[in-house]
Amino acid sequence: MSEPILIDRIGHVVVWTLNNPAVRNPISEADTITALEDAVTAANRDHSLRAAILTGAGSAFSSGGNVKQMRDRAGMFGGTPAELRQGYRHGIQRIPKALYQCEIPTIAAVNGPAIGAGCDLALLCDLRIAASTAVFAESFVKVGLIPGDGGSWLLPRAIGMARACEMAFTGESIDAHTALDWGLVSQVVEPDALLDAAHRLAARVSANPPHVLRMTKRLLREGQHQGMESHLELAAAMQAAAHHTEDHREAVAAMLERRAPDFTGR
Repeated sequence: MSEPILIDRIGHVVVWTLNNPAVRNPISEADTITALEDAVTAANRDHSLRAAILTGAGSAFSSGGNVKQMRDRAGMFGGTPAELRQGYRHGIQRIPKALYQCEIPTIAAVNGPAIGAGCDLALLCDLRIAASTAVFAESFVKVGLIPGDGGSWLLPRAIGMARACEMAFTGESIDAHTALDWGLVSQVVEPDALLDAAHRLAARVSANPPHVLRMTKRLLREGQHQGMESHLELAAAMQAAAHHTEDHREAVAAMLERRAPDFTGR
C-alpha cells in the first residue's frame, strides 16, 4: 500500500503531497489523518525547516470526505450519534488542530478541485496558490451535512462573512479566478507552473530568519483572539527574544553592508 502522504525536502522547504489520486485524495481516512498530523509534528521539531508546501497527487487537491464511506456508513461515518461525535473529534478534526498549530508558514498549492473538507484543508494553510484548473467548494450542504472540520470558522476569516455564507449556503463551487478576486488565493497560475510558483513563494518566505518566522506566525495566530494589551505584551516578550538572536545581528549587519544575509537559525 502506498504512503498516504509523500514527503520531499528541498533545502529549507518541505513538500507534503496527498497521495491517493485514484479517489481524489480524501482526507477522512485514519492513515491520512495520522500522516498529516505526524508531518506537522516533525516540521515543528525540525528548526532547520522554514516553510511547507501542501499539494495533491493527480488531478485533484482533495475531495474531502469519502462519499462512498458516507453512503455505507463506514469508517469515520459509522456509529451512533455519540460515536460519530467522538469520531470527528478524535479523527478528522485532528487535521485542523495540527495544521493550525504548525509553526512554520504553510503554502497550499491547489492543483485541482478542493471540495468540502478539501477546501477547508487549503484554508488551513497560511498562503494559497491555485492552478487555473482548481475549483473550491464549501459543499457540505450538498451531502446534507455541516462543515465538520472547521470550515465555518476558517472561511469567513479568509473571504468575509457574506461570501462565506454564499459558498456555505449554496454549496456551489467557485473557479480559481473567482477565488483570486475574493482573496481566497493570492495567485493563479497554469497547472504546469504551480509547483514552481509555490517554491518561488516558499523561497521568498524561507529567505528570512527561521525563529522570527515562527514567532511572527504565532503572533498572527494569537492576534485573531487576543485583545490589544495582551497582544502587545506577547509581542514585547517575543521581540526581546528576537533581539538576542544571531540572525537579528546578521540581518542588521547585512542591511548596513548592503549584502545578502546568511541566516543560521541561531
